[in-house]
Amino acid sequence: MFTFSDYTSKPQFFLLAGPCVIEGEAMALNIAEKLVDATSRFGIPYVFKGSYRKANRSRLDSFTGIGDLEALRILSKVRETFGIPVVTDIHTAEEAAMAAEFVDVLQIPAFLCRQTDLLVAAARTGLAVNIKKGQFLSPEAMRFALQKVRDAGNENVALTERGVTFGYQDLVVDYRGIPEMQKFGAPVILDVTHSLQQPNQAAGVTGGRPDLIETIAKAGVAVGVDGLFMETHPEPSKAKSDGANMLPLDQMPMLLQRLSAIRIAINDFK
Repeated sequence: MFTFSDYTSKPQFFLLAGPCVIEGEAMALNIAEKLVDATSRFGIPYVFKGSYRKANRSRLDSFTGIGDLEALRILSKVRETFGIPVVTDIHTAEEAAMAAEFVDVLQIPAFLCRQTDLLVAAARTGLAVNIKKGQFLSPEAMRFALQKVRDAGNENVALTERGVTFGYQDLVVDYRGIPEMQKFGAPVILDVTHSLQQPNQAAGVTGGRPDLIETIAKAGVAVGVDGLFMETHPEPSKAKSDGANMLPLDQMPMLLQRLSAIRIAINDFK
């Protein structure tokens, strides 16, 4: 069984990475293979990320998925093929038990982080739970979401910073929030790519600043974040969801090499 404590005991930060949404089996297996190879080279514990369905879309005609059970089956195949844990989002309490049959970590989307029924349902599956901090919440306020999961009997939980709403169409990362949330005794993850989104664009499609991915990630590792979350795709311009803020897959190994070097340097001074 996957536990966050196993991953935080390693010298390196851990990584949750993959496509925004599962688009097909071949694509998922290709991304997983490349990331397993890269993370293995640098000793980075890895969790494959992929949403089986995207419930929060700007427009009704936006791509939401290939079908829940088909996408969950693909996530399970990634897990079996590469022997790695997988994480996916859930959106309602009823989805928790269904998704738990296929994955190792249930992720609570940022906009839903205050939904008590959802948090409790995820906790009661017994799987690890990753709660994304709402763009509208302070770091200190996340202790209440965390406590809901713990009060439901599950201590295997992490919190994820993913930026704070800044005006109408931008986000900003307040790195003070990372040590603040770590005080709660849970691992803290930095969602690098979603922190660079530019939501609420006039066209109804979220924009982004992928040119700043390395900057945001380096700062997070320097601050001492426990894990990083990044979305990646072989061709972000052709991704069916969130392509505007993804990292091209072929750039991931070099970025991980640089980030792992920062972590090693920080560990040398502890």
